[in-house]
Amino acid sequence: MGNEKRRCFTHAVLEGISKILGDTNLGLRGSEIQHLLEQSKIIDVSPDSTKWQRLFDAFASYQNEKKCSNNILKFIAYALEPAKYVNNPDVFAEKQNLINQQLSFIGYQFNDTGKFSEITQATTISEAQRKANDLKTKLEQRRAHIEIFKFCKAELLANNYFHSVFEANKGLFQRIRDLSLHNEDGNKLIEYVFSSTPVLIINNYQSRSERDEHIGFCNILKGLCGMFRNPGAHEPKISWEITEQDALEILSMISYCHRRLDYAQKIR
Repeated sequence: MGNEKRRCFTHAVLEGISKILGDTNLGLRGSEIQHLLEQSKIIDVSPDSTKWQRLFDAFASYQNEKKCSNNILKFIAYALEPAKYVNNPDVFAEKQNLINQQLSFIGYQFNDTGKFSEITQATTISEAQRKANDLKTKLEQRRAHIEIFKFCKAELLANNYFHSVFEANKGLFQRIRDLSLHNEDGNKLIEYVFSSTPVLIINNYQSRSERDEHIGFCNILKGLCGMFRNPGAHEPKISWEITEQDALEILSMISYCHRRLDYAQKIR
């Protein structure tokens, strides 16, 4: 992006950006706001306001006068300078994702390099798509197994997070069927494949500790089966509410199971 005048933010985007950067928990401190406004050459018109309102007032005043967003973009770049987040990459990724959701409405994107680029300007972003992007980003930070990402799509999240978890769990059990060549379901599948005479083993299955680990893995699968397959089988409509945090933790567990299956051996 060159030095030409950059298009103005809408009122809604300006407010959204201000609330992200002025967030009580993860946002900038008051002293940081003062420093970054000075660095960006934006006048601090309401220093005694709440953090997000202080930012909004300063940005709006600058934009009204200059008829562009150049220094507001500079402020964002200074606030999210990647070097500041070397020890907190998760915080950087979360802020970057939230900022980019807002910037998309004016056709900009803040990149991992700390620079902006122009993108196709968004007109609407569905709640499901935002949830899908957020969940995908956070799972990427956790280095989730590639199989997990098949089930974090907007159409699955349109109702609630349960559907992504439910479908991911179905995918896990389908993989066990594919690996074992045994076409059973639920606990019957687990018992047959990981029993005392297993079809698949996740380690050498020689020592006592290896056998105990194998049994423990089998019990994890049974737990997932009980939580996320039985409700779907017995209830005509799934209405169990799962939060984003719940989904992340459960999908991480399913991801762990996939990683163990990556090295599973078929012995009969």
